[in-house]
Amino acid sequence: MQQEYEIKLDMEADVMQALFGRHDSFLFEMEKQLHVTFVDRDGKLKIKGNKVEVEKAAKLVENLAESVHDGSDLDTQRLNYAIEVTEEGGQFSAQELDGDCICHTVSGKPVCPKTKGQQDYVAAMRDDMIVFGIGPAGTGKTYLAMAMAITAFKRGEVERIILTRPAIEAGEKLGFLPGDLQSKVDPYLRPLYDALYQIMGAEGFVRNMEKGLIEVAPLAYMRGRTLDNAYIILDEAQNTTQAQMKMFLTRIGFGSKVVVTGDLSQKDLAPDTTSGLDVAVKVLSGVEGISFCTLTSRDVVRHPLVQKIVKAYEAYEKKESRNGKPARDNRRRGAGGAKGR
Repeated sequence: MQQEYEIKLDMEADVMQALFGRHDSFLFEMEKQLHVTFVDRDGKLKIKGNKVEVEKAAKLVENLAESVHDGSDLDTQRLNYAIEVTEEGGQFSAQELDGDCICHTVSGKPVCPKTKGQQDYVAAMRDDMIVFGIGPAGTGKTYLAMAMAITAFKRGEVERIILTRPAIEAGEKLGFLPGDLQSKVDPYLRPLYDALYQIMGAEGFVRNMEKGLIEVAPLAYMRGRTLDNAYIILDEAQNTTQAQMKMFLTRIGFGSKVVVTGDLSQKDLAPDTTSGLDVAVKVLSGVEGISFCTLTSRDVVRHPLVQKIVKAYEAYEKKESRNGKPARDNRRRGAGGAKGR
């Protein structure tokens, strides 16, 4: 029978309390995922179990304790990410992530990358003229791009911000929706408005939009234009056709930055239509000045259940692919149907 291994760590009471979480929820999560036991005795934290797992857990706790001591917040998303990095033999560093602040929201909350994948994405947006951010829902593709755009705008690096996405219909034709043209397309652009309000504030957004410095429009409005000195974000790019993607990319003028975001697993195109994002990945990979950043389930920063859902679908799609039955992303829905996000 293998002898139980043990490591003792000295820790300040307030740091230990933050590491344990409310009602010891963080402690239970670490025990469950790392297969160890934690015991608090007289200001010392004992970690018991298999030697390899105990050493991993000790490394994780020391890194988390250092980040808490330096003032970083510990939440469920950060804990799960730190555990995953540690399990794979890496080292979690909250200081490295928190030190890469992009901007602050209108309420003063810092906007920073929360994972290494997000940090690489932000670095690419700083360095390259065109960046493709590809990954599942909840990985911060659009939000981080919006933060970078607003920061560049405030610094005077660009003269305006242009946000666009294809207005793909889900069971109803746009012409049958009530209101004028702007009212018809606004529901498709709502996620972009939400991010702008949070980072820039409603008043700042309205003021700059009235001046024409911020434009939020469906992709069809981009045809025939040349976009100079602008920060341009194309969201939901998986729903572009090949012709739309080519049209958009050839609108780019001097002094502009472009970020294209999309989730290749959530297409709303007809089954016989090829996604412009799929083609762009094949055609433009290796072109100097263009970066492709792939985010994964590890980079999901929404509720932990979202990460589990993304992983479950990834596993299912891999299994179907191995069995020779690739999961179909591009299903045509019947009238009145809507695709859940």
